[in-house]
Amino acid sequence: MILALDAGNTNICAGCIEGGEVRLTARIATDRRKTEDEYAGVLEAVLRMNGVGPDSLDGSIICSVVPPVNRCLSLAVEMITGRTPLFVKPGLKTGLALRVDNPEGLGSDRIADAVAASALYGGTVIVVDMGTMTTLSVVNGKKEFLGGAICPGIRLSQQALAAGTSQLPAIGLDPPERAIGRNTVECMKSGAIFGTAAMVDGLIAGIRRELAEKGEPAPRVVMTGGISRFIAPYCRETVTVDPDLLLKGLWLLYQKNVRRKEAGR
Repeated sequence: MILALDAGNTNICAGCIEGGEVRLTARIATDRRKTEDEYAGVLEAVLRMNGVGPDSLDGSIICSVVPPVNRCLSLAVEMITGRTPLFVKPGLKTGLALRVDNPEGLGSDRIADAVAASALYGGTVIVVDMGTMTTLSVVNGKKEFLGGAICPGIRLSQQALAAGTSQLPAIGLDPPERAIGRNTVECMKSGAIFGTAAMVDGLIAGIRRELAEKGEPAPRVVMTGGISRFIAPYCRETVTVDPDLLLKGLWLLYQKNVRRKEAGR
């Protein structure tokens, strides 16, 4: 079993994965002020609460888009497992050809998503990852990462509305009753949920057209990330929701890099 961490701008998703199966997941807040001891304490408490002791962990892998927390997370994981974690970074074996202008600038989360989508779904896949940011990543049947799109996430947009205006409140993500809101909160919910779904549908449609022009087959769409369950029901596009896609990608990356290296010794 390995410990996999996906460090995002808002939350750190921790997962324990065994044989490619995600056994448990937990979310803790991303806090740049936390020390390695604090992160270790929180992570170990989460593991023990779910019946996982440090001795049952064979290794670990970290995917992070928040560089300021990388050192503390690395030290925290090493304190728990006794081993230095593997980081998703340039130079790692992915099994993908990165057909983008600057491969080294590609987010490690998008790499993990693409690795999992390619291995688990095959063919041409559009991955929609909905967290602090909404990202769309495209990988084809030749295992080529073709690029995608990046947009503000729904919560980030809501925070901007509340912070940048005088009369708009913070709202939750409970579904709106109608597209035509009858008060401020209903209007904001409509814009947040229906608007985000429409944006995703529009981007997917645009990507489909461009792929068709290049002779690529019709893509499958896989949606993941903490916000996906709120948006998927309102998308007109047919989507497969896989909440643990990124963690599965981290498992595959660990196997490609650490296990293969150990086998070669």
